[in-house]
Amino acid sequence: MRWLSARSGDRRWRPARLGSGRYPILTRLWVDRCRSDKGFRFVHVDGLRLRVRIRGSGRPLLLVMGLGGNIEMWDRLVDELDGFLTIAFDAPGTGESDTPRWPLRMRGLARVTAHLLAALGQRTVDVLGVSYGGAIAQELAYRHPEHVRRLVLAATMCGLGGVPGKPAALALLSTPYRYHSQAHFKALAGQLYGGEIGRRPELLERLAGSRLGRAPSLRGYLWQLAAIAGWSSLPYLHRIRQQALVLTGDEDPIIRIANGRILASRIPGARLRVIRGGGHLFLVDQARESAGLIREFLQG
Repeated sequence: MRWLSARSGDRRWRPARLGSGRYPILTRLWVDRCRSDKGFRFVHVDGLRLRVRIRGSGRPLLLVMGLGGNIEMWDRLVDELDGFLTIAFDAPGTGESDTPRWPLRMRGLARVTAHLLAALGQRTVDVLGVSYGGAIAQELAYRHPEHVRRLVLAATMCGLGGVPGKPAALALLSTPYRYHSQAHFKALAGQLYGGEIGRRPELLERLAGSRLGRAPSLRGYLWQLAAIAGWSSLPYLHRIRQQALVLTGDEDPIIRIANGRILASRIPGARLRVIRGGGHLFLVDQARESAGLIREFLQG
């Protein structure tokens, strides 16, 4: 069996291509038509229907969201990232993507992501992973290096072997209820995420809107927690060969600043940039500054 794909709005099946060559993988792909005027589509990868959004033009940049998050949560950053073709997707079990029958491990999520890129005809992309998505990005860079040109790791860590976040913040992450209740999200956002969101209440309205309506399923959220349990990238960080930028906030209660230093010290040649006053959501509540650092790194 060969990979099969179709462009949005074209229901004919055809061999998927990566650049000018065929990509022989034993799985089946199918791209559905879905709100193509906004760049949305559904892609069938490894038996899962994933929602994808492609915006802009320029160098392709894959965006890998954090725990329970959805495509719309990238909006504030994407608005600042002109000059890039951004590729965002709802991970399995989140947004409008399918939830797998059984939980995937982190390497399995990286494999699905690599297959998604192939389905979209993207041979090599830059990758930006935030928080939980940063763990997937590390796995992708290590296990599927042919797909990753440069790597940006934001508000993330190496898993086991890193420095745990504040206990109160980690306890709040155990449930997806913040994605289902606007009042609950507003009540805990400052304590959970820190940084600008705790000082600027007006940000809560903007951020709450992107979360509600496409909340992760309970099973999908639990599957994500199961995937990262016991995971660590420490054994292979020194083998990551892509140029890497590590971004970390100095007021992040979930990912302490020491974790950024660990990543930057273990990945050969990695650069570390500390976002002053940055909490866990600095990519969106300090979007312009974050986009500037990302652009400088990727276009340099």
